[in-house]
Order: sequence, then structure tokens, then C-alpha cells
Amino acid sequence: MHTAHTMNSTQQPWYRHRWPWLLMAGPFTVLVAGMITMWISFSGADALVVDDYYKQGKAINQDLRRDRAAASLGLQAALRYDANAGVVSGQLQGIKTSTPLTLMLVHPTVPEKDIKRNVVADASGAFSMTLPLLERAHWQVQVEDTQHQWRLQGAWLWPQQKNIDIRPLDFKAEGAKGD
Repeated sequence: MHTAHTMNSTQQPWYRHRWPWLLMAGPFTVLVAGMITMWISFSGADALVVDDYYKQGKAINQDLRRDRAAASLGLQAALRYDANAGVVSGQLQGIKTSTPLTLMLVHPTVPEKDIKRNVVADASGAFSMTLPLLERAHWQVQVEDTQHQWRLQGAWLWPQQKNIDIRPLDFKAEGAKGD
């Protein structure tokens, strides 16, 4: 009887004990983490998946024709970016006349940061253009003629690489694969 009397006199309300709070902390943490995850997923759209993937897949063969055309013309490009001056200068080898070109710098994850500019290469193949400060990224670089007859493309890890040399793919080595 003495123990029953002691138990009744020392009993506190539930919120004064630590165990209910420790047991509720787990589900509360999961709810907060779930809300944060939902906010992250809805605030930033994933730009890596395209809606017309089938059409883009079929267009790969057409793009390979453009790469083959650049290889048959013997085209090569060299680019250098001077961040202090904000100027990209380039040299396109293999052309004989002044040629209008399209230069594209494609950001790896954010399409809004892609840069597409038209430039004119002189008869020696030299061209330059102003460009805002590039952010650190693994840029995809593409140089093509404005009629979309040929294309040179390569990857550029800026600012680790100050220059980039772009050569067409070697289709003689790949010809046996049944491209």
C-alpha cells in the first residue's frame, strides 16, 4: 500500500515527461524533412529531361551527317576566352572565304544560361566576340555554319582550360560499327 500511495503523489502530467517528446520528435522531423523536399522539388524544375526525346533521338543521325561533313572539309576550331576583356577569340581552320558562323556554349544543367551568338570568320578563319563572364562549368561548345551544313563540337571545362581545340570525330575508326 505504501507503494501505491507514493505513485499517486508523484505522478506528473504527460507533457512534463521527456519520453512523449522524444517519441514525437521522430515523426515531426520526418514531416519537416518531407516539406523541405517538396519545396525543393517544386521550386526547381529538372531541365535534363526533354519532352520530345523520340524526335531528338531521330535527329542524331542528321547531326552525324553534319559532323561527317566537317571531317570531310578538314575543319578544326581553336577557341580562347579572355575573362578580363570578356572576349572569345577563335580560329577556324579549313575555310577559304569569309564565313558566317554560329557559336553556342551550352550550360550542362541550366538551359537559361546557354549562349548562342552569330559571328563572321574572315578569310583566314579568325573571329572574335564579346561575352559576359562565364561561370565555372563543363560547357559544351558547338561551332557550325549558319546553313547547318557542318558542325564541330567539344567539351570545355572552364576556367581550368583556358583554350579549347575542337576537331571533328574520326569516322574512319567508327565506320566499322555500322553508324
